[in-house]
Amino acid sequence: MQRPSVTAVLAAAALLLASGCSSGGDGAADQAGGRQGAPTSPVSPSGTGGPPAEETPPAKGSVKVASTLSEDLKSPWGLAALPDGDLLVSSRDEGTITRIDTASGRKTEIGSVPGVSPAGEGGLMGLAVSPSFASDRLVYAYFTTESDNRIARMLYDERKPAGQQLGAPDTILRGIPKGFIHNGGRIAFGPDRMLYAGTGETGDRGLAQDKESLGGKILRMTPDGRPAHGNPSADSVVYSYGHRNVQGLAWDAEKRLWAAEFGQDTWDELNLIEPGKNYGWPEVEGTGGGSGFVDPVAQWRTAEASPSGIAYAKGSIWMAGLRGERLWRIPLAGREPSAEPQAFLEGDHGRLRTVLPVGGADGGSGVWLVTSETDTRGTPEAGDDKILRLEVQ
Repeated sequence: MQRPSVTAVLAAAALLLASGCSSGGDGAADQAGGRQGAPTSPVSPSGTGGPPAEETPPAKGSVKVASTLSEDLKSPWGLAALPDGDLLVSSRDEGTITRIDTASGRKTEIGSVPGVSPAGEGGLMGLAVSPSFASDRLVYAYFTTESDNRIARMLYDERKPAGQQLGAPDTILRGIPKGFIHNGGRIAFGPDRMLYAGTGETGDRGLAQDKESLGGKILRMTPDGRPAHGNPSADSVVYSYGHRNVQGLAWDAEKRLWAAEFGQDTWDELNLIEPGKNYGWPEVEGTGGGSGFVDPVAQWRTAEASPSGIAYAKGSIWMAGLRGERLWRIPLAGREPSAEPQAFLEGDHGRLRTVLPVGGADGGSGVWLVTSETDTRGTPEAGDDKILRLEVQ
């Protein structure tokens, strides 16, 4: 049964100055509309590797569901690719990590993460594979415990029996505030081989502006959890602040860092991240923050998006919408959109959680898309949840 389509209409420029107020959590908000603004000056750490610069993509793109890789996943959240192309997917509520063979779709549970305490929007969330996986065999996870959110790494030994292939967690960062809502949770290694994490302010708005708190931030750290060289403060992992709930991180062809962020009731955001900058929450939601705050590059009414994961592929940012139940394409011309964002798959697969490039950082072979109907806020149907392979342009 196909879900009803949800109409996506971007508002005219005048709507950008509209505002609203009320509370919402992971994908809970209202209203419809959207618009774009430009950031001031993008900066992102450089590193080795990464795809070559791409030409400006066409104004209009396309999406085709090429295949369904996997079905019957329970509360899938994080997704990471192994060097051979197979995928690791986390179950937020079950606290397990499963390997999916991308040739056959075969699922193998590799183990559970001890200490995970799922509740509300918390649990086992983001996954990342070490950039030195061939030699160190380490898998990283962001998860909620009884006392905090934390990041740990685990040795992955494929020679052991299924379900017993994960070593004991080695916690590299603890003390990230936890809550029933707004736990952030996305982690990813950047082109500089540093580990980045998006966190939430747990509903305690003041944390986002408190530079001493790890809540409502984007964090940047070495693979063993220490503040990375070049951070705004040499003794802190805080990279940017003033965020409400960051669940999407991606780098473009020029190694610029982009992040998707849940708004409250008015504007969800796509931001170009600059080290040490203030993204405004809770003083401002969306554009128009004035001096001292960085405006989003693009924004949407929360009913159209409530964004979680993002990926960069074919010259565009691809953004998964939870409440919006659609996949957004934002074509880029350097530091800002080159055309209006375009919505795909509206209502076809329900809530959408995570996007990951297929076959490399530039998504040369398309993107993987993870649905999120079994996260207690969806309406699961037969086969939910799924990982879909999309051909995108």
